[in-house]
Amino acid sequence: MFSIETSFKKSFWDNLIAKYQHSSSGKSIWQLCNSFIPFIIIWGLMYLSLDVSYWLTLLLALPAAGFVVRIFIIQHDCGHGSFFKSRRANDTWGMICSIFSLTPYHHWRKKHAIHHASAGKLEKRGIGDIYTMTVDEFLQQSKWARLKYRLYRNPIILFIVIPFILFVILHRFPFPSSKNLKNLHPTVYYTTLVILALSAGLIWLIGWQAFLLVQLPITFVASSTGTWLFYVQHQFEDTYWSNDNSWDYTLAALKGSSYYKLPKVLQWFTGNIGFHHIHHLSPKIPNYHLEKCHKASPVFQEGPILTLRSSFRSMFLRLWDEKQNKLISFHHFKRLQLETTGNQLGRRKKI
Repeated sequence: MFSIETSFKKSFWDNLIAKYQHSSSGKSIWQLCNSFIPFIIIWGLMYLSLDVSYWLTLLLALPAAGFVVRIFIIQHDCGHGSFFKSRRANDTWGMICSIFSLTPYHHWRKKHAIHHASAGKLEKRGIGDIYTMTVDEFLQQSKWARLKYRLYRNPIILFIVIPFILFVILHRFPFPSSKNLKNLHPTVYYTTLVILALSAGLIWLIGWQAFLLVQLPITFVASSTGTWLFYVQHQFEDTYWSNDNSWDYTLAALKGSSYYKLPKVLQWFTGNIGFHHIHHLSPKIPNYHLEKCHKASPVFQEGPILTLRSSFRSMFLRLWDEKQNKLISFHHFKRLQLETTGNQLGRRKKI
């Protein structure tokens, strides 16, 4: 019987994933066609629907946002160099996708590479992922710092407010703190200029009001969906985090990344990214081979599985408990605090 904990030899994993680490030009081109063309058509239909009913416009925004997410997954694969064999083709289409996803390609690619190299490392939290405090760290914070963290981890703030601000505003400028990405800062501005030019052209054609009425709901839904996907892929109760000296790449991939088992239509729109444990084990596998690789060996079924229903419980997990090695909610945290206080009072009475 296979075991994630015992099968650490590099050759073992290489044999399992080797035949899936290749791109198919035909499949890649087909994905470009069935992602970009429908999105452009739906965008046009949303504009035409403004003369019918804005409720119809908002309804059409849902599949349009789904195609934006799918386009981002293509950009994601290009960033890993897995979508095409040619690096030039990957970079070209990655930059084209970035205009639709509102995410600067080269800058994001570098940060995402850091995320893959450090996912599951307690010392590297917050680099390319959603920042999470440990219980001990939270206890050491001031009341103001605790309040800020609680607000940050509030589902409305984390999945609705922050994503929109991030994709619309913050992605337009490089973060001053990202010194190791300084050489890529110009690419952020270039992407912003192209997005502004495209937006200006559309505004000239249809007017600023129509443009905003169409584009804003798409961006709103797509940014929230993308953030949720990224969150749930690593933020679940029995995820994996470890210190540098005991961190293991394979465990971080197969136990620290979820298999998000989505309905087929959502799996399609999200470009198979739900097979995230496979992706972290080998980022060189293009999205259209992830499901095949997942089904190829029983060992891949041993990792954490989240369904659409069970995943929503993850949004209330806020702190990493190093003693229990799991994420806990603030409600669980309060219960632990009461138990600790009760034990301390019990000891005092005995004394």
